[in-house]
Amino acid sequence: MSTDPTTPDAVASRPPLPDLAELPPLPDSADPEAPEMPEAPEMPEVPEVPEVPRPTGAARRRGTFTKGDRVQLTDPKGRRHTVVLEPGRQFHTHRGAIPHDDLLGRPEGVVVSSTGGTDYLALRPLLADFVLSMPRGATVVYPKDAAQIVMYADVFPGAQVLEAGAGSGALSCALLRAVGDGGRLVSYERRPDFAEVARRNIETFFGGPHPAHTLHVGDLAESAERGMDRVILDMLAPWDVLPAAAAALVPGGVLCAYVATTTQLSRTVEALREFGCFAEPAAWETMMRDWHVEGLAVRPGHRMVGHTGFLVTARRLADGVTAPPRRRRPAKGSYPEPATAPEPASVDRPAEQGQPAGAGSLPGLYGQPDRQVIAEPQTEPEPRVDAGSDG
Repeated sequence: MSTDPTTPDAVASRPPLPDLAELPPLPDSADPEAPEMPEAPEMPEVPEVPEVPRPTGAARRRGTFTKGDRVQLTDPKGRRHTVVLEPGRQFHTHRGAIPHDDLLGRPEGVVVSSTGGTDYLALRPLLADFVLSMPRGATVVYPKDAAQIVMYADVFPGAQVLEAGAGSGALSCALLRAVGDGGRLVSYERRPDFAEVARRNIETFFGGPHPAHTLHVGDLAESAERGMDRVILDMLAPWDVLPAAAAALVPGGVLCAYVATTTQLSRTVEALREFGCFAEPAAWETMMRDWHVEGLAVRPGHRMVGHTGFLVTARRLADGVTAPPRRRRPAKGSYPEPATAPEPASVDRPAEQGQPAGAGSLPGLYGQPDRQVIAEPQTEPEPRVDAGSDG
């Protein structure tokens, strides 16, 4: 049975198709008498739409909660939980679940309740919160030291910064915050596994690759960077890369090194002095202690962030300029002289005043001259004569 809806009468009324042989031939392009075909109009070039990077500054820190935002939930006991918002998902705790939809579209600082009746304060996590909770490959630079580096290295918006030792990316996040999207941070990391951890942490915090960041797996000593405003060294032996750091810095630029031990501190400072193209370095450490404040009960906290590392800063001199000599006289024993042979143990020497017996030969071991205590002669006091006496 035919399914064609056309009736037989309609088919019979159609005009017959012309024979192809009777049609006029198409004009041949090789025939000079053939009419010219009109040229097709040129299509205007469509400009390429530049890829707009995801905002990394204030646009990500303001407004209501949206999909993909990191939210920090704090319970009544101060315990913090970080979640990434996704429509339709839930955050489960031992006190019940919190639907993500209860947070989407709401401003920061709201309080949401779990299905178990527990209230949670919802805020975007600060950079300090993220640094203390992010995955780690290497030890992170703590917020108190990162803040000192940004301030005393004077990392400004739009600065060109060279970093050695990306580690887990904590300091890189602070530096990228300081230079902004218009600056530039070039980071070097020797270990590929640490570099991968740093890359993931940076992209997690900023919501994607930062437009100002470049991460290299390699050694800063092999870097060919020039014209950098700041050089930040977070590595085991900063003195090994001083030639590359000096070549990269502009005159007046700041070098800042973060070291963990006093041995590293001493060697870094002395290497900067001997290198010759840096001003007198400064060295310090920072300790932070919180305080408990309840009405009139004000006391130091039971815990404090003590020693984490030392910071060293120095300014780059202009080419061909020698740093002026220091006027401060170093303390005795700061630069020990070659050691001398100790005296035989059979030599009996008298003990100095205030010094135990047998220790008289110790100063000689460190190149210091032996001291001798000479007792002053004691004289009897003259008789006192009172005014007006007959004597």
